[in-house]
Amino acid sequence: MAPAVRGLKSFVWQRLKSAVFDDFSKEEEWKIMLLDDYTTKLLSLCCKMTDLLAEGVTVVENVYKMREPVPHMKAIYLITPTKKSVDGLIDDFITKSSSRYKAAYVYFTDFCPDSLFNKIKASCAKSIKKCKEINISFFPYESQVFTLNIPDAFYRCYSPTLERTKDKDAVLQVMAEQIVTLCATLDENPGVRYKSGPSDRASKLAQLVEKALENYYKTDEKSQIKAKTHSQLIIIDRGFDPVSTVLHELTFQAMAYDLLPIENDTYKYKTEGSGGKEKEAILEEDDDLWVKMRHKHIADVIEELPKLLKDASSKTKAAEGKLSISALSQLMKKMPLYRKEISKQVVHLNIAEDCMSKFKSNIERLCKTEQDLALGTDAEGQKVKDSMRVLLPVLLNKSHDSYDKIRAILLYIFSTNGTTQENLDKLIQNVQIESDSDMIRNWKYLDVPVISSFVAQQHKYARRDRSKEETFQLSRWTPVIKDVMEDAIENKLDSKDWPYCSRCPPTWNGAGAVSARQKPRASCREERRSSARLIVFVIGGVTYSEMRSAYEVSEAYKSCEVVIGSTHILTPRRLLEEVKSLSKPKDMINNHIIKNVKEFCPDKQKPSISEYTYKVCYSFESSYFHVMHIKILT
Repeated sequence: MAPAVRGLKSFVWQRLKSAVFDDFSKEEEWKIMLLDDYTTKLLSLCCKMTDLLAEGVTVVENVYKMREPVPHMKAIYLITPTKKSVDGLIDDFITKSSSRYKAAYVYFTDFCPDSLFNKIKASCAKSIKKCKEINISFFPYESQVFTLNIPDAFYRCYSPTLERTKDKDAVLQVMAEQIVTLCATLDENPGVRYKSGPSDRASKLAQLVEKALENYYKTDEKSQIKAKTHSQLIIIDRGFDPVSTVLHELTFQAMAYDLLPIENDTYKYKTEGSGGKEKEAILEEDDDLWVKMRHKHIADVIEELPKLLKDASSKTKAAEGKLSISALSQLMKKMPLYRKEISKQVVHLNIAEDCMSKFKSNIERLCKTEQDLALGTDAEGQKVKDSMRVLLPVLLNKSHDSYDKIRAILLYIFSTNGTTQENLDKLIQNVQIESDSDMIRNWKYLDVPVISSFVAQQHKYARRDRSKEETFQLSRWTPVIKDVMEDAIENKLDSKDWPYCSRCPPTWNGAGAVSARQKPRASCREERRSSARLIVFVIGGVTYSEMRSAYEVSEAYKSCEVVIGSTHILTPRRLLEEVKSLSKPKDMINNHIIKNVKEFCPDKQKPSISEYTYKVCYSFESSYFHVMHIKILT
């Protein structure tokens, strides 16, 4: 049974099928699957339990936990090459008489160090029938979005407390290796380039990726050196576009994740009525309505959702009006589908109304100020002459919380390429944000000028003219990364500002741009398969508006699919907390993040990673799997 997945998720699932499950294609016996925290999340993103059942997997267990032995069944271990996961494997086969399973088939997500491999060899080699490295060290978050498995990457990349340690180089090396597994999964050997800047982070990572690509394709399964494909990988540092990280976005997905307490992609809401129950909805690509609405402006969403709800309701009423036996029979068959459709519409209408409630109470007044500061012009196109005069009403408004005021101050600083030390101190003092002042001051560690000086002047990317594009007055800002994507596809990036680490294929080196706007719409999928792919990686987090840009550019340039990724997904609140933490000692970071998560969701305790991944990973279609799900959590 093929999973209902798109893009990257489909590529990962197909790679898992070919690398793991095809090894058992001729066998008809049931198997047990052992996962660790990372592989649990990986599988949760690209398949369902029904897909695993179709591959002969009847039970999924956590390799870290105690389990009942099933000596007559084979076990598939899909795990990361870490000491904890390897110890879990070895514990299952300490002695032949006490082995939990009939045999072990081990699949590592990445390169297994010799020390761990030798440990396995010395402990349980006779029980292992197969051991492979499948090279998937990234999460396919969406069909065109990926993240890496490095939770503390932001701190390790930007904190001055680690300046003289090897942590920064180590985390860049890990990033490079994980990016290469993405390229391998897509079967790409891209030309690598980066945005030059005051820091060497992007250039270092680009060089590490290029070297890792060379090593990988020299030692792949075919033992042949793979030529550069018609793809390009661009590496950008987070400080390249600070504006898009703090601006209030009014498109559905970005707005919801910014304004509502959505945790682990789960939205909680209450049903109507005095005794309304709290329900949960997972925002994922299995929901076609979510995919259709997520990148639309909130004004369009608010207009479209009630119409869809009305149409669905009218269909059921029209069907109910036909009293023949055959009509009633057809209605009974369609009712579950109608209920599911209406249920999804109600969820998204709840999200939209919650967003609009926040927007009307406070955000609407903020948005005009933010747009004027970000663009340097007002809605009429007139240049903003005095940025401080634009900022002051926000700072004086008591209804705006400190987070919103900090975001407005940052936009003011970004728009003026820094401010004076005296002015910054006055702003912090007058707004009474002394305890959170590092949310502003620490941007200097991202090479964004906070205090203006001739040396600190940041070269800003030349923006495209979008004055003729139709847009909402409170959504005039376009993420800079969208300009970069379009310029890369049209072969307009200056090689001085965007140097290559490798020789690029003809598609990108000036022999012709990759635009295919004149090609027939019907053939765009086929063209993409044989044409170019643009991969953009942002060090230090990617925003939902930048993720949206990847989809919009892919839609506009039919022959080039854009895939965007980063160390993690950012919301403005999360980013401000991470920026604040940069000046703290390393051992204080975890406690600091946990404290702020609890402040944001005071009524609920944040679940552990393992609890979360098992809780949301599969749509269990039967009570049997529901029971198994509870068993795993306990």
